[in-house]
Amino acid sequence: MGQLQAGTGRTDVTPGLGCHIAGHFEDRIAEHIRDPLYVKALALSDGETTIGLITADLIYVSSQITEEAKNMIAARTGVPPHCVMISATHTHTGPAVRAVLGTPAEPEYAETLPKKIADAFIMAYNQRCPAELAHTSGHCPEEVHNRRWHMKDGSVRMNPGYRNPDAIRPAGPTDPELGVMILREKGSRKPLAVYANYPLHYVGNDRHCWISADYFGEYAAALQRIAGDSFMVIMANGCQGNINNCDFTRPARKSIDPYHKQRRVANVIAAETWKQWMLLREDDFVDQLTMAATLKMLPFQRRRASAEDLAKAEKLIAANDRSSAMEWVYANELIKLEKDMPLSWEVPLHAMRVGDLGIVGLHGEVFVEIGLAIKEQSPFERNLVVGMANGSSGYIATDQALREGSYETRLCRHVCAPPGTGPAWIAAAVSALNELKE
Repeated sequence: MGQLQAGTGRTDVTPGLGCHIAGHFEDRIAEHIRDPLYVKALALSDGETTIGLITADLIYVSSQITEEAKNMIAARTGVPPHCVMISATHTHTGPAVRAVLGTPAEPEYAETLPKKIADAFIMAYNQRCPAELAHTSGHCPEEVHNRRWHMKDGSVRMNPGYRNPDAIRPAGPTDPELGVMILREKGSRKPLAVYANYPLHYVGNDRHCWISADYFGEYAAALQRIAGDSFMVIMANGCQGNINNCDFTRPARKSIDPYHKQRRVANVIAAETWKQWMLLREDDFVDQLTMAATLKMLPFQRRRASAEDLAKAEKLIAANDRSSAMEWVYANELIKLEKDMPLSWEVPLHAMRVGDLGIVGLHGEVFVEIGLAIKEQSPFERNLVVGMANGSSGYIATDQALREGSYETRLCRHVCAPPGTGPAWIAAAVSALNELKE
């Protein structure tokens, strides 16, 4: 335990026009830049251990990129890789760091990311100052909805449509918790940073070919506007694999402009953040605490297409049958999965301790049930569970969802986690948190 020091840093990773935009089933080309994309970094130290929390306004950051960035950080600061967690917000109007669902990758852009990520943290590390920290939780149930629904025909469907008479009930829970960590300068009490965590897939806009940080950037602007001050604001996404903000029990909302939806949601969550911040007491802020981190490598053996499904895909491609754009995309995905991806690899699972706050980083778009289980079983009273951390193995569905089917379980390069992945990750995360608690 020692005197807390904290610093912040930021680099601009906005791509140029003409880049491929990831996040839809069709390839989109950037025509305009609505707002910049950033890498944002926090450096927190207790005098002995320094940890880094870094988030990029991207749909995805590969394991290779994160490893390169961490090695640069270690070389220039001495902070070891297991003490630095790098996650992506999962904006759907940013550049394609990798190829997915018919969208080509931007390899030259991806090559620029490790240094920019490292630079953001190094600036944060160099600007550390005596600080105080508090953490709290808000409750935003109105903006999280399970997007998988049980249908009258016995199927489970993602996004069944607003007020669909054939939709019976959601196929899973939600997690309405908004976790918030607040840092301020010691003495002056000037805000340094807010690191928030909320399990909401993304909230986009109607300008599909305009670069934007989506609601993640909008949240940062809204919170600073409410606070009337300038400081670092990071929204680290949570376990959102089956969660969005669409309430299918009610009619669709009317948007008054292309960015109304993401702005509205950001305002709601920023307002709840501010409320909980203002409810904190002075003695909730501490300047003496313990930092710790551990990074565990877990085995991952992907699912494989059956011989029959692979033969169908190859036949469709050979016939150049594009009558169904979606089936064409999935046929290509199966072939590339089989030819280009290894059968097994290791994935990182991150656990950190910031005083009496537990932080977990999971390697993908993890279903909300997994995050809820980690929070319930954790030895820490409050936990931030961050998805898309240190790369991504795509959707990590529950075993129940794998049996039910639908989009998040259909085999492709970003949906290939086998049954048993969720329970294994829960057990590993809870074990790691227990080690840090002890």
